[in-house]
Amino acid sequence: MKKTAKGEPGYVQYEKKKRTIITVIMFAIPLTIFFTGLAIAGTRKNFFTLVAILGVLPAAKVAVNWVMILMQKPADPALVEETRKKAGKLTCGYEMTVTAYEGRMPLDAMAICGNQVVCISTRGDKEKIPFMEKHMAKILSGNGYYSVKVKIFTEKKPFLERTEQLANNPEKYQEGITFTPDEDYPDLSREEMIKHVLLAISL
Repeated sequence: MKKTAKGEPGYVQYEKKKRTIITVIMFAIPLTIFFTGLAIAGTRKNFFTLVAILGVLPAAKVAVNWVMILMQKPADPALVEETRKKAGKLTCGYEMTVTAYEGRMPLDAMAICGNQVVCISTRGDKEKIPFMEKHMAKILSGNGYYSVKVKIFTEKKPFLERTEQLANNPEKYQEGITFTPDEDYPDLSREEMIKHVLLAISL
């Protein structure tokens, strides 16, 4: 099973497999302890049962994360490929599900240039898009990336057209923007740091 980083194509499928394995192991441990104690003591009323019950708690937490990723769907490979072609050297992200207390927004693809973040969500709730655009911009502003405009498209054509427009003239959208590399991530560009911040609020 090849590891796939968050924000890259194939991440959802990778996480489904990984979290399934982890969940099975996490539940297998307390079950093994329980049945071992039952076999030794001949009754459920033993120390092994207490340990097994305590072991179910972290297993349940892992199971919640497993269910969350099972609800996600991978991006259409054709859309990923078209985005890559149109985006050129722009910083991009894929298969991201941005979260907020009020809900989630699955993003199939995202391209970043200067203060422009353009995304496409083919399965998200259209009514939540204005809120999620503001939410993402607010999070970025809180991390020092001010005046960033977030636009979430629901149709492929306008998303790809806007992505190509940014890629064809990146200097226009980067002009006048100053950036001091982050001390913790000195090798990341400003666009890569914007992606990093958005990944932090994604499943």
